[in-house]
This record gives sequence, C-alpha cells and structure tokens, in this order.
Amino acid sequence: MTEQTACTLLSFLAAGRLSLSDALRLYTAAGSALCVIEQRNDIRSIDPEATDKLAEIMSADVTPLIHRAEEEQEWCEANNVNIITYNDKAYPDRLRQCSDAPLVLYVRGTADLNARHVIDIVGTRKCTQYGQDVIKSMVSELATLCPDIMINSGLAYGVDINAHRAALQYGISTTGIVAHGQDTLYPSMHRNEANAMVLSGCGAVVTEYPRGTRPEARNFLQRNRIIAGMSDATIVVESASHGGGLVTARLAQEYGREVMAVPGPVNEEYSKGCNNLIRDHKASLITSAADIITLMNWQNDHKLAKARKMGIERTIFPELTDEEQSICNALELHGDLLLNDMAAHISRKAQDLQPILLSLEMRGIVRSMSGNTFHLVK
Repeated sequence: MTEQTACTLLSFLAAGRLSLSDALRLYTAAGSALCVIEQRNDIRSIDPEATDKLAEIMSADVTPLIHRAEEEQEWCEANNVNIITYNDKAYPDRLRQCSDAPLVLYVRGTADLNARHVIDIVGTRKCTQYGQDVIKSMVSELATLCPDIMINSGLAYGVDINAHRAALQYGISTTGIVAHGQDTLYPSMHRNEANAMVLSGCGAVVTEYPRGTRPEARNFLQRNRIIAGMSDATIVVESASHGGGLVTARLAQEYGREVMAVPGPVNEEYSKGCNNLIRDHKASLITSAADIITLMNWQNDHKLAKARKMGIERTIFPELTDEEQSICNALELHGDLLLNDMAAHISRKAQDLQPILLSLEMRGIVRSMSGNTFHLVK
C-alpha cells in the first residue's frame, strides 16, 4: 500500500466512521497515513488517549476501503485528476493551517494552490447588476495591480460564477471549490467555465469529495471552509442577511483571515449582509481593488513595484470620443439615466445620442435597460 492509498483510505474513514479531528490528530501524531493504517490494530501506540470507540473503529476490517481507495486512484489517473494529500508540497499551505483541513484534495487543473496572493470572492446566488459591475471592475483592476493573484470561489450561481468569469476574462488564475466528486458538476450549466479554468493552464476545480459524491446541501457548507481556508482574504460582494457567503466570512474570521465587504444601498435585500458585516465591524469596507491591496499591505510587494515602474496603469474605458466621454461622465455622476434626461444633462438632442449609445453598448461600456434607460458598466 502506498502513502497516497493510505491517505485516501483514511479520508474515507474520516468521511464515515471517524471524525475529521480524530483523523487529523492520528495523521499528525503518526507522521503519515501509512503509519496510521499499519498501526490501526494498536492505535494507542500512536494516540495513548484514544477512546475505546476510536480503537474499535480503527481495528475494524478496512479491506473494502482499500479496494475503494485503489479504484479511486485508478479513476483519477485515467481522468487527469490529481490526488493531493495533506503533506504534499502542492497541498495549499494556507489550508493546512486550519484545524479542520481535509486530508485529501482532488484537483482537476494546474493552478498553483500556493499562489503568492489568494482571495476568494463570495456572496449571493442572486447577484444583481450592481454586484456584477462591482466584480468586473474589481477583477479588471486586480489584473493590473496584482497580476499574480488567484481568485477562489464556489462555481455556484450569482457572485461565484461572475467572479470566475471575470478572472477568465482578465487572465487571472481562478479556482472553483465544489461540493461533490469530480465525476459531476453542479450546476451543470457552468461546465464551460469549469473547463475553461482547467484549460487556462492556471486554474483548477478542487474538491475534497471522491467520485460518486452528490451535491448535497451539507456538502456546500463543508466546502465553504476550504474556500476560506485557501485564501488570504474573503471578499463578500453581495449577500442577504443570511447566506453561504456570510458562512464563508465567519469561517475566514475564525481562521484569522481578513474579511472585506462591498457596501450597497440600505434598502436592497442583497446588500443587507454586507452592510451588516461592516456595521458590526466584522468586515472592512472596500469599494475597489486598490482597497484590497492596501488592506492586505500588498502595495509594497516587489512584483507590484515592478509593475508600477513599467508604467502599467488601469484605464477604466478604452479611448473615447468627446461625445462618448460626456455620456459616460453623465452616467457616472447621475447614475442610470433616461435618454431624454441624458440629452438634457449634456445639452444634446436625444436622437443624436442614439447611435453613440449603440456604439458604447457594442463595446460593453453602456447597457440599455427597460424604459429607454441607460446604465454605465463600471
């Protein structure tokens, strides 16, 4: 039996008969999973304080689990899934520092899980247009200010998938932590994004669950600890007063990681969670990627200094004509505007603005909304 087989077997025990804390304690005390399995009939030689129940669990016949672990390894090898165990160099160091870290991770892709800078972006599954714009703006800015950053999230609807899409768009490494085995994907409509992350050469899909594990509700709460544990900071973009994003934020706090939140309108349902975190001093208020860099004290990083020295600057928009810029300025100042109101603000006729607005919309700078209203995509 190899160390990887033994570690996989021990993780199966931790998912069923054992508690994760017991499995980690035995693993740490013995120094390897292979040692734990070899000494399972005399477990007190590893853990003198082991209870009778623990000793009974460990001395039971594990032959079926050995076969299952070997089959899991064969399947992973055939399907380009890497099994990363707790003591592997590739195992994320930040996660290893957590008391409830999983013994095994199943990884599809080649992301560096020990990237120099790692954040996660989480929040509601009912992300509003405001949240989408914030994510896109923040990630595009991060691509310039901190190009070696990795963005984690959960590949779920709403904030999660918008974070992944923005990372892919701007060439940032991104990792999706899922709540099921690598033989499925939930939700299935995000398969294209998951494949793009894997094929990008700097992204991955990660899970602690072996194949055959379905996306059950309890698994999503469990995986949130991995999202928080793998990251330097948790960024909550939008959240109702209760939700998975707030669970991830709480776990990040317990792990001693930074928590940041984007404020929103006081009367909006999906800004309540963020506003409450800020109000209760459980998260730092941020409005841009620059705030993240400052709060994390990454502005002095040598790579960032090098980028500045090379004169890399963020431009909010591509080159605009004077008329296009005046429209953007009006939307920036006044928010969403009716066509007639916009015309009044910039002293132009409404019919003259329509072809200009169409050009801006084609380039993704402005979005037309119902009622002949226009929205600036920040």
